[in-house]
Amino acid sequence: MPPSTVQQGLQFPATGFDVYRTRQEFPILNQFVRGKPLIYLDNAATTQKPNTVLCGLNQFYGCCNSNIHRGVHFLSELATRQYEDARLNAQTFLNARSHREIIFVRGATEGINLVAYSYGRAFLKEGDEIIISAMEHHANIVPWQVVCEQTGARLRVVPINDDGEFLMEEYEKLLSERTKIVSVVHISNALGTVNPVKEIVRKAHEAGAVALVDGAQSVAHIPVDVQDLECDFFVFSGHKLFGPTGIGILYGRESLLERMPPYQTGGDMILSVTFEKTVYNDLPYKFEAGTPNIGGAIALSPALDFVRSVDLRKVAPYEDALLKYATERLLEIPGLRIIGNAREKAAVISFVMDCAHPHDIGTILDSEGIAIRTGHHCAQPVMQRFGVPATARASFALYNTPEDVDALVKGLQKVVEVFG
Repeated sequence: MPPSTVQQGLQFPATGFDVYRTRQEFPILNQFVRGKPLIYLDNAATTQKPNTVLCGLNQFYGCCNSNIHRGVHFLSELATRQYEDARLNAQTFLNARSHREIIFVRGATEGINLVAYSYGRAFLKEGDEIIISAMEHHANIVPWQVVCEQTGARLRVVPINDDGEFLMEEYEKLLSERTKIVSVVHISNALGTVNPVKEIVRKAHEAGAVALVDGAQSVAHIPVDVQDLECDFFVFSGHKLFGPTGIGILYGRESLLERMPPYQTGGDMILSVTFEKTVYNDLPYKFEAGTPNIGGAIALSPALDFVRSVDLRKVAPYEDALLKYATERLLEIPGLRIIGNAREKAAVISFVMDCAHPHDIGTILDSEGIAIRTGHHCAQPVMQRFGVPATARASFALYNTPEDVDALVKGLQKVVEVFG
């Protein structure tokens, strides 16, 4: 259990979540960077990996490396079994109805591209409309722009308020019989805003549209149940859930996936091929052409197990307390302004400082062993909305501590000393 931390008169409450025990599962957090203990606050970009995930990767490449689905030898059968077990684990993790609804992709970006190019090209026509929000990552903007250019559909954008919150009334105004797809982010990577996606999905369905939820930032913080959300598509990246890079999940409602054409073609996604005709494979293999990231999929499974073992419902109060503590402490810094103050917010803090450019902030902090993100965070429309070219961003995970926050504040005080 974390100690009750008092700093500058602030009290960090005991929540019952043992962050110090959890940190022991992440060996990288014990290292020094530039002669200082590593303070890793770049979790919205990627999370660190627990021992079980590292062991999963080593186990695959050290003991059962082989291609899947095609071989009759022992290693191929073993790798195939572990790969398909990982799919079943992902089905359970998301509470999908069937393993046929779980598609392995490289990450959330590829998942959105798959839906945009497969579903969008097949079912959109001139005059149809796609709705996204003003807080989307580029990965949930550009694919839809391309599909609009190719089909004649129109992209509509739900604005956000000065706190970075989704404006439901404006969304309702945009919905019409022309709306065919609604695609929104669950948690904003640039602002930390938690969107009311269940309500957004419900209203999309009432308008006759399908709904996609970008869960890249949410799966490591919020328990996700796709049946409860009633979304048609849900995407996430493994590396933002303590898993490997290059692997992710697209959940799709089976009835929609059945109607969608393949996104890519080649080996493994077919049942038969002649020069006259190709018969596509069944779900989910219709959307998994070529040799996939087998080791990544297998090592994603212990990441899912890890998240289940800590129970995000118990982690959430701790992360919320950490966010409040960090927010109050950062506001002690003269000239620091937080971008994004939504009432429902995850542990992500974007900020700017009067005295220094975000890149200079990041450089000074790096010299102190503190890793944050600086730039537009692949969300340039968000930067334009708030009139800044870039922000510095501290994003927290379940292994971050109040002491990490104190180190960040100390580093920012050094920024003020250098540039103020």
